[in-house]
Order: sequence, then C-alpha cells, then structure tokens
Amino acid sequence: MDISPRIVIPSSLLLFVLFIVDLGEGHNSCPELWCGHHGPGIRFPFRLKDRQPDQQCGYPGFDLYCSHNNDTVLELPTSVKTFVNSIDYESQLINVTVSDACSSRGIPGFNISSSPFQFRNYLYDYALFNCTRTRETDAEHYRRIDCLSRSGYPVYAFDPDDDIQDLPILLCKKMYNVSSVPSHIWSSSLQLTWSEPKCGDCEVKGDICRFKNNTKIFETEGCHLTPQAPNKYKDNEGRSTTIVIIVSILGSFLLELVVYVLYRVYRYDKTEKENQARIERFLEDYRALKPTRYSYNDVKRITNQFIEKLGQGAYGTVFKGKLSNEIHVAVKILNSSTGNGEEFINEVGTMGRIHHVNVVRLVGFCADGFKRALVYEFLPNDSLEKFISSVDSNRFLGWEKLQDIALGIAKGIEYLHQGCDQRILHFDIKPHNILLDQNFNPKISDFGLAKLCAKDQSAVSMTTARGTMGYIAPEVFSRNFGTVSYKSDVYSFGILLLEMVGGRKNVEVTTKNTSQIYFPE
Repeated sequence: MDISPRIVIPSSLLLFVLFIVDLGEGHNSCPELWCGHHGPGIRFPFRLKDRQPDQQCGYPGFDLYCSHNNDTVLELPTSVKTFVNSIDYESQLINVTVSDACSSRGIPGFNISSSPFQFRNYLYDYALFNCTRTRETDAEHYRRIDCLSRSGYPVYAFDPDDDIQDLPILLCKKMYNVSSVPSHIWSSSLQLTWSEPKCGDCEVKGDICRFKNNTKIFETEGCHLTPQAPNKYKDNEGRSTTIVIIVSILGSFLLELVVYVLYRVYRYDKTEKENQARIERFLEDYRALKPTRYSYNDVKRITNQFIEKLGQGAYGTVFKGKLSNEIHVAVKILNSSTGNGEEFINEVGTMGRIHHVNVVRLVGFCADGFKRALVYEFLPNDSLEKFISSVDSNRFLGWEKLQDIALGIAKGIEYLHQGCDQRILHFDIKPHNILLDQNFNPKISDFGLAKLCAKDQSAVSMTTARGTMGYIAPEVFSRNFGTVSYKSDVYSFGILLLEMVGGRKNVEVTTKNTSQIYFPE
C-alpha cells in the first residue's frame, strides 16, 4: 500500500475523532489523581480533599489527603492515623498501614465502627497483660504481642472467655481490653473493606460511577449500583451499554486510522529522503569512477596546497588529497623536466579504460599548461615493498597473507594480458608498484612504461629497454635473449615472488658484476 506524501488530514476530522473519544470515555470532571509517584490511584468513591473540593467527586466518609511526604492518608473518625498502601476498586478492598496501632494508646483508639469501612477478617476480643520473663515459658501457647513487649516484660493477648485459673497471669498486670479487632491488629498492615457504594461491577465493565447531588443516587452507564438508584438507569441499562460500546469502538478505530495514516506518510517521506541521499552518493561516486579532468587550481584545492606528502619517485611526487569527506585520493605531480609526456599519455590512455579489483583506479588527471598530475584512489597501506623486507621483522604480514597478495597480483596481470580489448604490458612489475588497500589487497599501479598490443601479437617492438634493474626480463634488457612479449611481465612477477619469499631487495645491489644476481638461473 503506497500513500502519496501529499495526503492532508483535515483538522475537522481530528476534532471529530477527539470528540468521539471524549464521548466514548464519558465526561468526567473528577479525574484520577495520585499523591506520590508510587501511591495508589484515587478516584470515586474516594476523593482528595485538598485537590478535589467538589463533594461529587467522592462518597461521604471516603476522604483522603496527601501528607507532606506525599503519603496517602485515610481520614477515619479515630485518633489513629492510617496510610493507604493500595486500593482494589473491583474487590472494594483497601490496604492501610496504621501508624501507631501497636502503641499503648493506639489499639484502644482504633475504632472504625462509625466509618464506612469494616475489617476484612474475623474479629476477636482480647485482654492484654504485661508479664514478667519468669512466666514467659508458661505462656508459649498464647498470643504474644512482640511490638508491645519490652525486654523482660512480654505482653500477651488472652481470650477474655478463658478460665482465669488456666491463664499464666500470676506475675502479670492487666493493661486493657480490646474488642472486635482482627487477629493481626498489631501488625503494621491491615485490610479494610467497604460495602457501599458498590462500584465493583462498574470497574469490571469500565462504566462510570459517581455520586450525584449528595444523595444516594449514582450516575452510571450500564451499571446498576444500588436499590436506591432510579429505575430509569436500570431500564436504559442495555441501550446505554450498547451506545457506549459502539461509540468507544468507533472512536478507537478512527484514532488508530489517523495514527496509521500519519505513520505511513512519515515513513514514505523518510524513505524518499533516504533514496534521494543514496542516489546523490551514487552520483558522487560515479563521477569519481570516470577519469575527470581537473585544473591545477583544483589539484591544489584537493591536496590542500600539497600539505601532506606521501612519497617521491623518479617521475614525480605523490601527495594525499580529498575529493569529499568519504573519498580520499593520491595525487602524483609529474616532473615537467622529465620525458616528453609519454608517461602521462600511457597512464591516462591505459588506466582510464580499465577497472579491476587488483589494478589501482585512475580517478582523474590534470593537464594545465606545463603542469601535469594524475589522481589515483588512495590506498592507506602504501606499497608491498615496505612489508617484505627482512630489515623490519615487525611488519611481516605472514605467509598466508603473502600468498593472498601473490594470487591477487597474478589475477591483476592476467586481467591486463587477457581481460581487455588490447593486451596491456606493464613492463615495471615490482614491489614498489604494488599498492595495498586497508585490507592488504594488492593493486598494480604506475603504468608509465606500459605498452598496448593486440592479443594475437606474439612479439612487441621496442627501441630501448624499459623497467627496473633486478626485475626487468633479460629479453627486454638485451635482444640476444629473444623477443619481447607479455611473458616479460611474467618474468618480473617471478622475481617479485622470489623477493617476497626471501625478503631480498634487488635494487640495492652495488657490485658491478650483477648479471648473475639480476638474472638468476
């Protein structure tokens, strides 16, 4: 399903949805409140006196207020303060903590007979005695009140109906009687319940329950609360429930539809922007794939005024440059006093038409008057020459990686000889011209001495020798050894392999009689 980004949601539809949702939920001027972040939710029949002065928000005797510590306090007609832990509106059950129920003045004062609440558990009568430690073992089968006991003076609760002669109270002093209390009255937490108003069914059905006009009449939708409620609520129970359900479903459906449409519009717009950015990146990279002609001012801008030098050779100096934040290049500034421009023509004419994973890519060139430059892709690990010398053993790549590099160079040479329209002879295969990318994958570079020939041409005519001593094939050095062909690159590759295995640099030979070293049998 595709939605046009030009979809506009009318404001009237949003207002209608809000109206429907508000109608489905019912108008309620007494929202649910909380004293603290972890306190119970407070709604009818309870109300917060300090935040809900409207008497219709609660039922008489169900008043709460918030303490300075954000505790929920239940007001009872007693001298004992109770803190509300939780309220179960469906079961009409409230858990409270009695602040001083275990004090000598708290238990007699904890009388809830005049409040709308009742103890949930069975009620008992007790007589409390303060005894001495000498008779404590005699009373081990009786109820000990630990929270009232003191060191050496345990307090026990005895049933007043028990025979006084059977009670271990010889060394005890009676404190007071406690009537109609649950057995766990001396614990910190108590459970209270209420019977009126009966909003438990409403909580299950999700209906509205609120006090009206300070009388025992409750406004509800589909929930008959008490026998005192008018008959009109009972007669309209089924119809009201159906209306509420339909309106609620309709409001929820429309709200979900609007949210879904807005989400799809957002996703469509985000996807389109991502696609456009992807296309822009591709075009930027594609522009770099084709050799581009730059002016000398462009070259200075790319290299940041030739600030970072990577190396220098016989034909020029190489600087690091940057086309964009993601594309780094190596710029080779050719010496204007060297050669007649043949190297420049060979590089651009040869490398501009080939693309292979093991051949360095020519990004662009500069031919601005007497100033010439070649722009290559940047390879961060420099040349193979720096990793196969035995001088620095810490840079040894390992035999497995050297084998991968050797296979990559062979694939690059095979591509130059067989994979192009015309056969490309490199004539300068050596470690210095093998560059390594960030993963140490080899790429053949420097095509300044390259020549083109037809694939069916068995020999190549050459007027002068070309290449580097130590890697140059014998037939290229002297015609007495045979004709020059693509096999000359294979010979140079063999010398490169010998150097990779032995770590010997052929270019450092200083003796005059070098033919035995340059051309090993």
